[in-house]
Amino acid sequence: MMARSWNFFIVARILREIMSEAFLQSDLPFPVRRGKVRDVYDIGSHLLIVATDRISAFDVIMPNGIPDKGKILTALSCFWFEMFGHRVAHHLVASDPVYYPAELKPYADQLKGRSMLVHKAQVVPIECVARGYLAGSGWKEYQQTQSVCGNALPAGLQQCGKLPEPIFTPATKEESGHDINITYDQLLTRVSPSLAALLRQRTLTLYSLAADYAASHGVIIADTKFEFGHMPDGSLILIDEVLTPDSSRFWPADTYQPGHDQESFDKQYVRNWLESQPWNKTPPAPTLPDEVVQGTRQRYLQAYQRLTGRELNL
Repeated sequence: MMARSWNFFIVARILREIMSEAFLQSDLPFPVRRGKVRDVYDIGSHLLIVATDRISAFDVIMPNGIPDKGKILTALSCFWFEMFGHRVAHHLVASDPVYYPAELKPYADQLKGRSMLVHKAQVVPIECVARGYLAGSGWKEYQQTQSVCGNALPAGLQQCGKLPEPIFTPATKEESGHDINITYDQLLTRVSPSLAALLRQRTLTLYSLAADYAASHGVIIADTKFEFGHMPDGSLILIDEVLTPDSSRFWPADTYQPGHDQESFDKQYVRNWLESQPWNKTPPAPTLPDEVVQGTRQRYLQAYQRLTGRELNL
């Protein structure tokens, strides 16, 4: 019995050591821009996006990451790009280093499973948010104004309650600090009326398609954000990540009940832990404890597995 217990603790320790290894930064000899999560390299005719295991909350990058997070985000984005491919043009060219340009071959170990080769596009500096449920900043605003980003809503809605119909709630895309929610009228001061209408139409169409699909797999997509960019010919394409736990609220449908915060398959788990800490939401952030790291990783994996019906080979 003692030997068996000893073996158990050895295995547990090894698993903890494996789990503690997060890929926090890529290192390729090309011009790079590092975001909160992604390293974006300019390789001439295309961009290479590398999803690290960094995680941010309240616009601050945590000192430690979530192992395999970048691989999960990449795999899920590629799943949605494939699903949406016949409905909307997107930037994905390839996600397997086998198909990358020759100059990237020496870096395959860094890139495998966590990178995308994409078309270059001129980014529309707007976060295109679709909300189907009343949560987060939307719930806070509703309590004060009975509206969200200029969308008037009925009285008596509950926290995390389903909206009568999905709404489009754009936000600015800030280089630093918090993105700012804006109304549709404010959007019209930043982009042309025709582009604003197209952004709203595509955002709500993609959200509805994804929400219907997810519902059939036991997942509620409460809200999500999309990003778009213009190709050289002026056409509008879908870019960045798509419908991941970093950019969406995913709730398990079998435990959903309005009136309070929900269980989730996204980084709300990290936010909730941070809210319980004596931290003022400015750098440096506190180090995430092992249980939060592992709990977040498991939630991200659950989101991928439920939505795709696949196991992810990590």
